[in-house]
This record gives sequence, structure tokens and C-alpha cells, in this order.
Amino acid sequence: MARKTGSHSQITGPLVRQAALRLFAQGGYAAVSMRQIASEVGLQAGALYLYTPDKQTLLFTLMHEHLEELLTAWEAVEKPVAPIEQLQAFTRFHIRFHLERLDAVFIANMELRNLSDENFAVIEKLRKAYEDGLQSILEAGHATGAFRVPDLKLATLAIIAMLTGVNTWYREGGRLSRDRVERIYWNMVRRSVGA
Repeated sequence: MARKTGSHSQITGPLVRQAALRLFAQGGYAAVSMRQIASEVGLQAGALYLYTPDKQTLLFTLMHEHLEELLTAWEAVEKPVAPIEQLQAFTRFHIRFHLERLDAVFIANMELRNLSDENFAVIEKLRKAYEDGLQSILEAGHATGAFRVPDLKLATLAIIAMLTGVNTWYREGGRLSRDRVERIYWNMVRRSVGA
């Protein structure tokens, strides 16, 4: 039987992506086979190709969906007028959004090297759109004298790297609550831009 009994593309397709996300995050893209993904979902290997043409497309789809969701969620955040308040909103948003998606964030950052050149270009454009949002905040604060940043691009990348780093150590139920982490990181971000 090629297809799991009762499977439907609206159900099985997302299950394939969830399984791939989990397996790629655990073992790395290169170490995971299509057969493993199919087995995780309860499909025969050949049936997996009903839901994705190949492993590269699956990786690209996971990254693309994650970044589109990130950009859409940030766009939906109500932005304060003052750059300092916008920066605080960005800081808190970034931490909250990413802590809810540990596997997707890991893959989006660690598996870029496994994308084809064409797919990398698309993902890089989405990543840059998100970075540009933060850089615009920093530019506005710099222009008004609220921020003192010697290099806006470098500050943008450094802040995003610092905020994303929370995912590597934060554990739910640990010593610090999410809210406390957000407050501490906000103070570090604020000081890093001289505010």
C-alpha cells in the first residue's frame, strides 16, 4: 500500500513537514533520508513523493513557511511611534516568536548551507526583509539622536544574533521566566544602542 489508509493531502502534507522539521532539527538535513521521513509519518518511501518532489524542496518549504510566518507576525504587531518603543516591541516580539518555534529557528539558521543557490537566494531575501525592519528602527533612532550606533548594519545583525541566541539556552520552567528574559534582553539591547 503506497498511501496510509485515510490519508489526505490536507492532513498528510502537514504531517510530512512536521516530521521533516523534527528530524532535520534532531539529526541535521544531510543525515535524514526521505525513507526516515516517510517512516515517521507512516508512509512507504515512494508515497512521500506525493507530498514533496524531493528533500531539497522540503527543506526550502520549511524555511520559507517559517520566514513568511515571521514577517507576517511582525507586520501585524502594532508599532509605537518612538524608535525606542519600536525597538522594545521588536525585542520582545523576536524572543516570543522564536521561543515558540525552536526547531524551525534552528533549521532556518543552521541549514542554509544545504539550500541550492536558487533556494538560498529566495530565503536570503526574506531574511533581509526582516533585518531591514530592525535596521529601519535603528536608523530612525540614530537620526533623532535617541540611539548612538557606529554601524547600523552591524548593530542590526548583532541584535538579531543576540536575541536568537535565547533559543540555545532557555528552558521552560527554568530559573528565569520568559517575561524576565525579555526584560533582561531588552535592557541589553537598549544599552547596546546607547539609549
